[in-house]
Amino acid sequence: MENLALIDSFSEFKDDKLIDRVTLMAILEDVFRNALKKKYGSDDNFDIIINPDKGDMEIWRNRVVVADGEVEDPNQEISLSEARKIEPDFEVGEDVSEEVKLIQLGRRAILALRQNLISKIHEHDNTNLYKQFKDIIGDIYTAEVHHVRPKAVILVDDEGNEIVLPKEKQIPSDFFRKGDNVRGIIESVELKGNKPQIIMSRTSELFLEKLFEQEIPEVFDGLIMVKKVVRIPGEKAKVAVDSYDDRIDPVGACVGMKGSRIHGIVRELGNENIDVINYTTNTQLYISRALSPAKVSSIKIDETNNRAEVFLKLEEVSKAIGRGGHNIKLAGLLTGYELDVIREGTAAEDEDVELTEFSDEIEGWVIEEFAKIGLDTARSVLNQDVQDLVRRTDLEEETILEVVRILKEEFED
Repeated sequence: MENLALIDSFSEFKDDKLIDRVTLMAILEDVFRNALKKKYGSDDNFDIIINPDKGDMEIWRNRVVVADGEVEDPNQEISLSEARKIEPDFEVGEDVSEEVKLIQLGRRAILALRQNLISKIHEHDNTNLYKQFKDIIGDIYTAEVHHVRPKAVILVDDEGNEIVLPKEKQIPSDFFRKGDNVRGIIESVELKGNKPQIIMSRTSELFLEKLFEQEIPEVFDGLIMVKKVVRIPGEKAKVAVDSYDDRIDPVGACVGMKGSRIHGIVRELGNENIDVINYTTNTQLYISRALSPAKVSSIKIDETNNRAEVFLKLEEVSKAIGRGGHNIKLAGLLTGYELDVIREGTAAEDEDVELTEFSDEIEGWVIEEFAKIGLDTARSVLNQDVQDLVRRTDLEEETILEVVRILKEEFED
């Protein structure tokens, strides 16, 4: 029963790859038919009988009996004398079925058959894996760190499937060790050759949206809708939420008492600062909310060019712009408007001087550091606390004190 022995030898694939026996038998038949085509030129006159329950199989070749010396196609025809060796009662014109043993295919053919079978099983496995993960693109998935590479972290899930978390899809503060559990969304599944490559992301806006669904019951139940998410991974994010039920405060429900509900999301994202705001179709109000924590005095909207001039008091400018310009950038992305900040000021403040006017005394990179936090005039710098400037910029205290000295001299003269 060498057929049965061969089938049993592939049980390891069935067990490891979770292929059911019926599927395995279908793959077996396909592989054997290919082997028969190579050996005999055609498999049309062969019957392959597979018993999935017993794991047994038989191969039968059907030929027509012709008179001795008249055989033209040895695969389709058999001489009368040869046929009578099988059964003495055969006559010309009758059909003969003869069992083909694996050994008749030859040792080389059997080795090739085995390789072909392994390839087909892997192909089946890869196809199923591709379909499985294609169906969950955009869903949160958890896997364990298998090993860390310079350009990616390789994860393995409970079923042994390999998932790639590229460096650019990681939050800048992420640091993983072997054995750590990592959460992210399945962003894409790509076929590299015949093998699917599953890509995870932790920087996608969709990851933050899905975390809201997972962590906040009202979002999961559909009572609160996440209208839009924008983020600078690991730094800052803004989430616009809404509810059809006036009795529900969407922002309060998402943030929770003293931030209790959103705390888990913030921690998952490496302490990313998350602003949750109420969505509205009132453009002016929406822009004003998006620029939180700054208090906006007034807004002038240019609908044609999708621009808005935002008027703020001097002390609110740096809040609106935020560290590194993150706040105003995210507010623009959230609302879809390009926002221009315009300072409101008194007559005395109007006498202000742009920092660039001091470029002969203050180095350009120092001026740029102040500009990053929304300070681009002399008075805007002088109105700040020095220690606060040390915290908010990458400048040394000595450098800031020197800048303050230069600016004070200007206004004291």
